[in-house]
Amino acid sequence: MSDRTARTNRSTLADRSRPWAVACGTFLLGEMALRLFWIAGGRWAYTACDRTDLVDPAGGCGADHVETLPFWAGWGALAILVALAAVVVCVLRSPGRPATTAAWLAAALLLVGAFPLHLLFEVPAALTGRPSDWRDLGARLALLAGGILFTGLANASGPGRGPATPGYRPVARWTRRWAYVAVTLPVVGWAVPHGLWVLGVPFGISERELDDIHRDLSTATGVALTLAPPLAGLLVLGLVQRWGQQFPRWVPGLGGRRVPRLLAVIPAGMVALTLVAYGVLSAAVVVDRLVTGELRWSEVWDGWAVTATLLVFLGWGVALGVTAAGYALSTRPTTTRTPWWGNLRR
Repeated sequence: MSDRTARTNRSTLADRSRPWAVACGTFLLGEMALRLFWIAGGRWAYTACDRTDLVDPAGGCGADHVETLPFWAGWGALAILVALAAVVVCVLRSPGRPATTAAWLAAALLLVGAFPLHLLFEVPAALTGRPSDWRDLGARLALLAGGILFTGLANASGPGRGPATPGYRPVARWTRRWAYVAVTLPVVGWAVPHGLWVLGVPFGISERELDDIHRDLSTATGVALTLAPPLAGLLVLGLVQRWGQQFPRWVPGLGGRRVPRLLAVIPAGMVALTLVAYGVLSAAVVVDRLVTGELRWSEVWDGWAVTATLLVFLGWGVALGVTAAGYALSTRPTTTRTPWWGNLRR
């Protein structure tokens, strides 16, 4: 291929990526401005929850009284944002596999940092009247939006692909089985014990812990937190059903059309990653507390249902990740994938 053709193809890739690059750049500038504002002494939208001993979730846990800004909330985050800006520049100036890989890594970093699993509990609790840390909620939503924008950038700058085969393509049997596991785990491992606690049954916990739950949570909040995970888990069925590949006929303007693969694969993979991360990190905290003596085995046995919940999230994440991989394999384009300098048309 001539140098002129290569330059033309790179230019086409850059043009296709430019709208996403602009959106990513806008997100990064906003985050940089906010971090510089915090470094300068401002505390708007800053939260100290989980960082200090102050307790005031609705007010950011006393964020206005924090004098020394944590490194990763200020200069550390700013350095990461500058690195992400460099990724955007590389995608525009030197499109190709290295830049695309860097964009995918940036998207993964932002999505994991948003920890969307927390939103699964924070939003229902806030809607039912529980005091909420709007600063934390806003920060997570911002990181989630940034991760989605970088995902779009990575996809736009990636290699050309042939068109996906239209119509419904049944997934493998093993994918379907893992999907059922992913749907069942939040029901059996989360909704059942939490539902019993809301009803006043000390299933797998002590009477003291049950009293603490009823004191801290209203009935409405308890019901919302009980139902949120299993209802979200039902969406996994879309990865093994027809409506996960083709929009239902009753959807206005989209009925019968193919569901974009990334619309299903990326959210499922993101949630699976955060579920596994939450399960592993939480289990590590329990083990560390046991080793240091902060937690005793007798306390673990008395509250075994709480510890089991951590394993439920870990298993849920693995099952969802395997299901998402099966969906991606079943719906992948059947035509040969072309290199990044080849056919650029979608």
